Amino acid sequence: MHVAVVTLFPELFTEFARTSFVGRAVERGALHLHLEALRPHGLGNHRSVDDTPYGGGSGMVMRPDCVVAAMEAAESALATRVRPRRILLTPQGRPFDQGRARKLSEVPALVLVCGRYEGFDERVRYFADEEISLGDFVLTGGEVAAMCVIESAVRLLPGVLGNEDSVREESFSPACRGLLEYPQFTRPVRFRGYEVPEILRGGDHEKVAAWRGREAHRRSAVRRPDLGRARGRR
Repeated sequence: MHVAVVTLFPELFTEFARTSFVGRAVERGALHLHLEALRPHGLGNHRSVDDTPYGGGSGMVMRPDCVVAAMEAAESALATRVRPRRILLTPQGRPFDQGRARKLSEVPALVLVCGRYEGFDERVRYFADEEISLGDFVLTGGEVAAMCVIESAVRLLPGVLGNEDSVREESFSPACRGLLEYPQFTRPVRFRGYEVPEILRGGDHEKVAAWRGREAHRRSAVRRPDLGRARGRR
């Protein structure tokens, strides 16, 4: 998987790209990560990539010429046979979920573009394939969102986690029918008055599977009733 990130702050990704399974994916060649610094594509002595908004208003808007130039440079740096999918990280985008993460893990090349200030000049959107949002809240920039997209997609690549079952049966997965994962327990059996359910200690795998299914439904109904409604509409 080839991923380029267009950002004003490439240094934010330095440790991210060296840590945990993302770092292992980079080392093993499962993930090829390129950081395209936006500032060199800026204009003037100060390499400005933003300007005041037409029509007035507070804040600064990211210039389309600078952003699109950086996107194109990122594509060239990836040097993939297929055109990378261009994604803007913005609160105006489509809410990101596990299903989208799974689909992106199957895309061979991505260019993730991190916004800043008051956001992108509207014309940037004509040069992107889609927009992604982490949810109904606003961050100062798209860097954290880009890391979330990378991590959620890369962990689904074959061999990255080492144990394929780790991603097969988890919250929002097909194996859990899109619901929240059932409760998990480990040692000790008793901890400050709370015990591991006896059914999990009995060794009857059919009963354990049935219990986990019931608990996944119960937990989802209490914490995320919208998941059940979404399943009903499919």
